[in-house]
Amino acid sequence: MIKNLSVLIIVLFCVNAFAQKTNTSPYSILGIGEEIATKTVEEMSMGGSGTVGSYENQLSFTNPATYSGFRLTTYSIAGQNRGLTVKDALTTQKSSNANLSYLILGIPVGEKAGFVFGLQPNTSVGYSIENTILDSEGEVSEISLYEGDGGTNRVFLGAGYQVSKGLSVGLEGDYVFGNIDNSIINQLRDVQLGTKYVTDTKVKGFGLKTGFLYKKDLKNDLYLSLGGSFELENELESEGHEYLYSVSFANGESPRDTILNVSSKGFYNKPMKTSLGIGVGKVKKWAASLDYSFQDKIELGGNLLNRNPKLAFRKSSQFSLGGFYIPKHNSISSYWDRVIYRAGVRSQQTGIMVDGTGNGTQFNDVNDFGISFGVGLPMSNEISRLNLGFEFGKRGTTDNGLIEESYFNFKLGLLLSNKWFRKREIN
Repeated sequence: MIKNLSVLIIVLFCVNAFAQKTNTSPYSILGIGEEIATKTVEEMSMGGSGTVGSYENQLSFTNPATYSGFRLTTYSIAGQNRGLTVKDALTTQKSSNANLSYLILGIPVGEKAGFVFGLQPNTSVGYSIENTILDSEGEVSEISLYEGDGGTNRVFLGAGYQVSKGLSVGLEGDYVFGNIDNSIINQLRDVQLGTKYVTDTKVKGFGLKTGFLYKKDLKNDLYLSLGGSFELENELESEGHEYLYSVSFANGESPRDTILNVSSKGFYNKPMKTSLGIGVGKVKKWAASLDYSFQDKIELGGNLLNRNPKLAFRKSSQFSLGGFYIPKHNSISSYWDRVIYRAGVRSQQTGIMVDGTGNGTQFNDVNDFGISFGVGLPMSNEISRLNLGFEFGKRGTTDNGLIEESYFNFKLGLLLSNKWFRKREIN
């Protein structure tokens, strides 16, 4: 009873921590917010590559077919601290935030199957953007302030099964839910009152992912891996309220007359995302893998429509290259020889476009490039590990009046593995 109560308290704490997660990226103004990469600490440390899996009994969010490889019951919890520097041609702003990244339970079923249950953040909203319009004489004629907060989480259940020697398939379903608040304050020159437009939105919906993984043993303990995962097209529903009212700024922000107060609905259509991977390695020694993923542009409507003419969606894609190395997995004399060393690099077209002019005529792609590394520190039973991951990257540019983000992510994950059911040796 006490053990079950402790688990419940941990789950409730994690749900609350996810709900309080904040973001400081101006790009989170789009749709339901900035998408949070569904990657474990191990995957992030290897450039985000994970379609063909990682070290044995390790979690991979990218491909549900890897769940068939569980041989021990596995618990994992991870947190992240993100430092962000945002700058344009004139100003620079720094911020940081910390949050829980995921909570997972993986359970083997026999020798050929396994399933995973988990909870993690899905998207995050947290921005404050000021847009100033000048007249022909260079004087301010209009000011708009865009602000937003909130995001979505996802709870998921996945299973993998080895259908034949070397070939596994997997299936994962998730439920996305969350709340998003947005507002736009507009003030015209020589007009006494401004206006404020506010939306509060609840988002929910289901998603489905399938995958396959093929491993071929080669000579000298080498192996070749091929894998693919497919996040099927899904549509999230949104509903909430829209408010429009006049405000006075004489003594702070003081609401006046209500102009609009209506219920609203919207949708967030996410096209199928395909991830393909190839890897090669030596058992319990090293591995290297290359991933490529692509997706058509996201579509949205209703109360999720972006009100900022500077931002839009397009097709997205990503290349990830990474791997790991273990000096000697069964070393007795040296602890550091049993450590897993990881590194990787990735290049991404985010699918976000920005128009520095604000008139919807000159959109520029927002690209993201990052390098990462990390370690897996063995614990008492040599199967459980403390995983540390570090990522440095840059997104966007300051050219053409755009915004550049430089970031540093630090992830810390605890992975505990054990055998739930053991044969009794004494009756």
